Amino acid sequence: MSRGWDVIAEGMQTVFDRNFRERGEIGASVSVWDGEKEVVCLSGGHADREETRAWTADTLVPVWSATKGPASVACLLALEQAELTLENRVADVWPEFAQAGKAVVTFAQLLSHTGGLCALDEKVSTYDYPAVIRALERQAPIFPPGSQVAYHARTFGFLLEEIVRRITGKASLGEYFHERIGGPMNLNFWIGLPPEQFPRVAVLYPGKLSAGGLQDSFVQAMNTRGSLTQRVFASPAGLHSVQEMNNPEAWKLGLASMGGVGSARALAHFYSMLANGGVWQGQQLVSEAILGEFTRTLTQGDDPVVCTPMAFAAGMMRDPVDDDGEKVRRLFGSSMKAFGHPGAGGSLAFADPERGIGFAYVMNQMELGVLPTAKAVDVVGVLG
Repeated sequence: MSRGWDVIAEGMQTVFDRNFRERGEIGASVSVWDGEKEVVCLSGGHADREETRAWTADTLVPVWSATKGPASVACLLALEQAELTLENRVADVWPEFAQAGKAVVTFAQLLSHTGGLCALDEKVSTYDYPAVIRALERQAPIFPPGSQVAYHARTFGFLLEEIVRRITGKASLGEYFHERIGGPMNLNFWIGLPPEQFPRVAVLYPGKLSAGGLQDSFVQAMNTRGSLTQRVFASPAGLHSVQEMNNPEAWKLGLASMGGVGSARALAHFYSMLANGGVWQGQQLVSEAILGEFTRTLTQGDDPVVCTPMAFAAGMMRDPVDDDGEKVRRLFGSSMKAFGHPGAGGSLAFADPERGIGFAYVMNQMELGVLPTAKAVDVVGVLG
């Protein structure tokens, strides 16, 4: 291996083994791609607690908000196709969106979680797409557009979905992603899982609240009746429990905010393509212009939804920095250009354009919280 990948793989294996031995992991995979070559591939455990299925490098698992990265790429590809920029207004392609003071909202604001649409006043079902879209059209921004970063945990996907459908005429964002990226790269990742893939999906298990977890500000907010955090994660309603995400009906929905199903290998491969100029096997799948948006932080600040500082590019999460320009956390490693997105419970995937690598960690034993825990972060730490 070049770049000392043999040493890095050994270090990652040590952390990975510890996750099973000390941190309650059931099944998990780590994948790192250097260009178009997988240089680290770790898998272990089982796809179910009963240990009837071994976990392999190609095991599929729901990755929750790690879906937002691929969904954002699909949205930016659609905008580029329509010759629109991030400074264009959403209402330019979705006229009904302009209701309730939203005529000024730009694609940049929507993609950077500053559109003020993190929660809905109307109670509508996640399974009723038209009702969610109508509710979003009628919803007034909770914060003045562009004024406050507030994580759009669930509404984000519906907003991107409608934009992609209106621009491309496709039946879904997932279909468009598969046509432009997933199919050409033969990725084992779908936003809207085909039924023939159902037997490959691992069973998810909910996280357990520890004594220390009671002090976590996000957990406290989630358990405070009427809090913004609680409202956000209930907008739209449904699919609140981990058990519900084990239902094939949820996999088929193709929710662009939280419904992606795939393998660590597929996510790392996807991000490696982004880390290497958007090129795969000589094909320019994603333009340099789009990639430039992922390394440019559009907004950073204290997020009242997740109760911690957050930073976002155009749909991709970035590590926030302090006043001296130093990272305040390293979900995406040491690189200042890295970008990606975690998923609830601990999954994590990102690109590091400085090193030309893609990384992913997926598992089925979830932890509480929005951001990854030590299980994934310690593996990333081996990269330096």
